[in-house]
Formats: sequence, structure tokens, C-alpha cells
Amino acid sequence: MENIIFYFSGTGNSLQVARDLARELGNSEIVSIAKVAGREVKISPKRIGLVFPVYMFGIPLIVRDFLKRLDVSHDVYIFAVATFAGAAGEALGQANNELKARGLKLSSGFLIKMPGNYIPLYEAISSERQAKLFKKESQKVRKIAKLIHSGVKKKPEKSFFIFNIIGSAIYKNMSPRIFGLDKGFWADDSCNYCGICQKVCPVGNVKVFGKKPIWLHKCEQCFACLQWCPKGAIQYQKKTLFKRRYRNPNVSIEDFFDTSEN
Repeated sequence: MENIIFYFSGTGNSLQVARDLARELGNSEIVSIAKVAGREVKISPKRIGLVFPVYMFGIPLIVRDFLKRLDVSHDVYIFAVATFAGAAGEALGQANNELKARGLKLSSGFLIKMPGNYIPLYEAISSERQAKLFKKESQKVRKIAKLIHSGVKKKPEKSFFIFNIIGSAIYKNMSPRIFGLDKGFWADDSCNYCGICQKVCPVGNVKVFGKKPIWLHKCEQCFACLQWCPKGAIQYQKKTLFKRRYRNPNVSIEDFFDTSEN
């Protein structure tokens, strides 16, 4: 396989981008980072891709750990795409720093704006606004694929300077506490114990015991459990009551059953 694209996704945005890139590049395989979490990853393709969402202006912890375990040739072409809704902060720069610690580096890095899923702050945007973002995503993916095919090396894209400064401070403060933030999740009385939350969690953080799900404090804050709940029963503190959920319409829930650790 000429290209291997590793992705992490909770509600489908990064999965969509990974699939679209694989299609445009051809001769590509996509692999869920959750499937190889905690393992040494030794591979030798021509190109390696990383596609992941921005969390708290930075890189998801599971992706950071994956990069620490990546064992590849120093001359391999590595590209990354970070999906974001508000500001991307230093996510790509952080990924590059992790690679540099292993004697590697990003050959190119790109940002793609997608519909947001951080429901404690906002609900899902309208289908019309989502469609506009998906159209732009498709256009940018084609441009990215052409650059990658030609072997162009490009510095990682960044947010505005002020967002990088603020975002770096937020990420530094919050990232050590992310695992425990699942204390805010709970299931209301509409929960019917279907177990979907357990099946879609990419890190095996949700278990259904008795008649309610519980969270095991290794959360990535992807919100898959909340967003994919068919009853809308899972809440986060009191901030998500009556808010419209978001699931990328271009993927299916079954895609996440395959990537969970359950």
C-alpha cells in the first residue's frame, strides 16, 4: 500500500476527511488510531497521513500517544490534516513536535474547517450550513491530494497568532485533566440501556452496568457517546439539555462500532 492514513474520529468529521483523501490519493488504506492505541506502530509505506480533530486548541491525547509509538523511516513523507470548528490553535505544531522527538517531521500540514460537535458550548449548526462546509472540505481535499502527490513540502497551517497564544495556554492547563472530565456525563430517564454509547466510544471509556452507562475516566472528550445516543439521553452537566446533536451525515454509526475497543 502506497499510502496509510491514520485517523481519530468521534462524530465523523475526521473519518470523512480520511476517506476523501484516500479516494483522491488512490492506493490508500485508512486505519483507526483507536485500533492501534497503546501499540508500537512499525510500517513502511511511501506516505503516512494523520487526520484528527482539534480538542481544546490542541491535539487529542490518543493521537499524541500514537505519535510517540510511531516507528517509520526518517525519509517517509508524513502529512497531517486537523479538522476544527472554531480555532485550530497549535494542533499541527504539536503533532510536528511529537514527531521531531522521534527524529521525524511533518512534510506538510493542513487545516479543514468542519461542523463543530462541542455541545457544551453550542448545538449542531443547520444542515444548510453543514453542506456549505462539506463542499469546501471536498474542494480543499482535492487540493491537498495534488500537493501530496507532487511531494510538495509545506509548513503546517496555523490559526491567527492570538488564537495560538491563548489556545496553547488553554491546552497546557486542560490537557492533564481531560481524562477526568467525563464526570460531567450522565444519562437521563429516556435512556433505554441500548448500549450504543458503549459501542461507539473509541477508547472503551463507557460501560453499561445495570440500567445506566458509567464513564471510566479515560475520556478523550470526543462526545461520541452523547452525540450518537439515539434517544438523546446522554447529557453533559446541565449544558446540553434540549440542544440539537451533531453526527456527520456522511458516515454511519456502524463505522464507529468497528473502531471501538469494546
